[in-house]
Amino acid sequence: MKRTVLLIGLVLGWTTCALAQVDTGRDLSKYADDKFSEDDKYQVETPYQTVVVKQPKSKKIKNVIFMIGDGMSMEAVTVGWTLNGGHLNMDNCPVAGYSRTYCTDQLITDSCAGGTALSSGEKTKYGYIGQDVDGKPFFTLLHQAQSLGKKTGLVVTCRINDATPADFVCHSPDRHLEAEIAAQYVDSGVDYILGGGRQFWDQREDGRNLIQEMKARGYNFVEKREELADVHDGKLLALFAPLDMDPCLDRGPVLEDGTMKAIELLSKNNKKGFFLMVEGSQIDDWAHRNKVGYMAEELFDFDKTIGKVLQWAEKDGHTLVVITADHGTGGITLVGGSLEERNVKVHFSTKGHHGIVVPVFAYGPHAEDFQGIMENAELSNRIRKLIK
Repeated sequence: MKRTVLLIGLVLGWTTCALAQVDTGRDLSKYADDKFSEDDKYQVETPYQTVVVKQPKSKKIKNVIFMIGDGMSMEAVTVGWTLNGGHLNMDNCPVAGYSRTYCTDQLITDSCAGGTALSSGEKTKYGYIGQDVDGKPFFTLLHQAQSLGKKTGLVVTCRINDATPADFVCHSPDRHLEAEIAAQYVDSGVDYILGGGRQFWDQREDGRNLIQEMKARGYNFVEKREELADVHDGKLLALFAPLDMDPCLDRGPVLEDGTMKAIELLSKNNKKGFFLMVEGSQIDDWAHRNKVGYMAEELFDFDKTIGKVLQWAEKDGHTLVVITADHGTGGITLVGGSLEERNVKVHFSTKGHHGIVVPVFAYGPHAEDFQGIMENAELSNRIRKLIK
């Protein structure tokens, strides 16, 4: 009886504590209200149409588009492929490989260290953003592109000062220094910045309004996806949510529209080319929560964006597209389902990350350079050799 009372007390105490706190971090597993009947099952009634593109013949690279599915394991890709009836846009890529994701001090990486390896070509410590194990800032792929006179951009659906986008621009030993990381964007020179996290820009404890500072530097500023259509040239800052954006079925085609607007602006009157990083940020979030339906819809959102990018790259003929993940999340096992009926049943083994290799896909000039098994840092270095 005492044990029962104690257990009830612990549960009630934990519940009261949980309700009293608001979790705004993205490095922890989050929980959300169910919108699907069962979190380990999902069915797609109407699949989306995938594109068909041909590999360009040119070997000259002008632009690089680096697309990162946060937490997008090979298992998650397989779940998405099954649910869409055996078709994904990333299937168009003529070359595939695998990337190992461990960091210098842990076998199971986080997005900070995983993204830094992809941005810099060197592995670093767990939790480090854009800097080496000794705290020295990295010269990232984006910085290299800037040094060559190329335009640069970032498109994400999380807060723009979160791990993966910050890995390409900023430097920090701790992802929780979010206001400090956001401030580093002001003088970054990045031409196109789209994501969430507005509260770190205009509701700061230090009194600064980073949005106004960016406007003073000549940036256009928009707060809604619909406003993108009104921007036709120049630099752009787009912040669409106080923190992270809503799930994709609620937020609409932000990733697609934001990415294509980035390509439009970055390629306009530009002879030197551009470097663009696009992240499917919330695949990871819903794999953390072990909700296969939400995770699949985020993967579809990312893959639809890939389809639009590949169509543009086919017409351009001089754009390399590389697709990968910073790590896998959720430990998904596909234990049942049907291609014909487009349904799956899965088992999640963890609410955290795992250390299994993640997929690499490549399209465009020099796509063949990305086949085989490689370290995540080596993947970055292969891209670096091609940014000229």
